[in-house]
Amino acid sequence: MPSDAARAGIMNVLVLGATGSVGRLVVEEALTRGHRVTALVRHPEKLGALAVRAMEGDALDAGAVSRAVSGQDAVLYVLGAGNVRRTTLFSESTRILLQAMNEQKVRRLICVTGGGAGETKGHGGFLYDRIFFPLFTKHIYADKDVQEALIRQSGLDWTIVRPAGFRARTPPGPLTVVEDVEGVTLTRI
Repeated sequence: MPSDAARAGIMNVLVLGATGSVGRLVVEEALTRGHRVTALVRHPEKLGALAVRAMEGDALDAGAVSRAVSGQDAVLYVLGAGNVRRTTLFSESTRILLQAMNEQKVRRLICVTGGGAGETKGHGGFLYDRIFFPLFTKHIYADKDVQEALIRQSGLDWTIVRPAGFRARTPPGPLTVVEDVEGVTLTRI
């Protein structure tokens, strides 16, 4: 059940991955829109001057995640991986998060994975699909595929966002939302 603030358009949101490059942008935007942001982070000092409620913890710690989810209207999952090795970070942290959300009765999840997960695999253009993906992101996206499957099966009100790339500057034109990637090269939209 949404809080009174959520019904008024202001939400309590938990951000996982708040200290990463994408996470900082998400937190700043949420704050700009007037939402109350909680960040579950391993190193709260990395949040700097961001006006958030910092909770020290790890996305793989079920107790910390449950405490952070409590009282939230929505969760924004923007965790990234700092390496190219095999990982289960995304699937394992998502399993923990989904359990906490169900226990705390938080229904709304927005998860950023990326172009290369799910049906966007093979739509990155020659350089990405033939060089970058196999050398650098193949293992990350294998786990993101598992993560997305868990989310789809969760019964939550979810949105998965697969951006083709991130920039800290304003894009040169309007953003394009693509819901059907058939015949689309994501780096050219």
